[in-house]
Amino acid sequence: MTAAAPPRGRAAAGPVGGGPGEGLWRPASGCGPDCLPPPTTPDVSRLRRAGRLLGVLGMLLAGAGLAALLPLLPAARGRAATLGWARWTLRTLGVRLVARGRAPRGRVLLVANHVSWLDVLAVLAVSPARMLAKREVRRWPVVGALAAAAGTVFVDRSRPRDLPATVARVAESLRSGRPVAVFPEGTTWCGAATDCRPAGGFRPAMFQAAVATGTPVVPLDLAYRYGGDPGTLAAFLGEETLWASMRRVLAARDLTVVVTVRAALYPAPGADRRALARAAEAAIRPTPPVRRADRRARRAGPSEILEANGRHGDLLLPRSTGCGRTRGRTGVGDATQSR
Repeated sequence: MTAAAPPRGRAAAGPVGGGPGEGLWRPASGCGPDCLPPPTTPDVSRLRRAGRLLGVLGMLLAGAGLAALLPLLPAARGRAATLGWARWTLRTLGVRLVARGRAPRGRVLLVANHVSWLDVLAVLAVSPARMLAKREVRRWPVVGALAAAAGTVFVDRSRPRDLPATVARVAESLRSGRPVAVFPEGTTWCGAATDCRPAGGFRPAMFQAAVATGTPVVPLDLAYRYGGDPGTLAAFLGEETLWASMRRVLAARDLTVVVTVRAALYPAPGADRRALARAAEAAIRPTPPVRRADRRARRAGPSEILEANGRHGDLLLPRSTGCGRTRGRTGVGDATQSR
């Protein structure tokens, strides 16, 4: 889970920091404080807010205990326990969950748009999966320890040389039959303004793990509604602290997260991970932004055609003729490029 970089973060074409590998391009959105709703009087009483906060702390402690028990539980019971914990935590926060569709069980790569720290709970509430998160999450109080105990794969975005190992760990989890969930945008954004979309859209690196293991990719469309209408109250943006965002959520009434499970995408052997990423993004956004790196793949013509297959309208990606060893800004090679 990664909060949106502040607008000035788009200058990340140059080095970030001074250590080796610090020049890795980092996703950034155009979101800022103006994308958030203006401060208003809390919708619920102070007593209700305090009760919600105490309830969340209790659920975090319960989650820590669950993480310790998961290795000892049968797989089916572990999934049910994780799903129940995530749903109860959302309910404790005062967030209503609406799930549309059902995610497949077993080995699957779940990919979702990224709006809020609530996204992790929303994904786990519909399909318990191993998460991919930025390294900084590990340092968050309580949440970091819980994420580590639950088997979260942490990625250091400042070290491009570590990216192949991260993709390999995701592929290993998929081969073992475990579902994995990622947020390919790499950062949060409000979801309300087109010019706020993270530059580059869905990053294709982790899609290579699905191609390498023949794993279906299931797009998840996450949307938040406040008072019955689309809103940005739940968004976690820019330099805002987690506590400030949580306080806004705790004070809200009638906050809903809608999780829509889109049709699965089945990559053919040797499929182009960029084409797969673009197809997953298009399933969530009708008009995903076009990237320079994708223009070469689009020239493939008929090899890019998606063929409907199966009772759920699952999509099959044929082999791409343009999938070779290429070099990008990170210089980490074909299977792990961030572009």
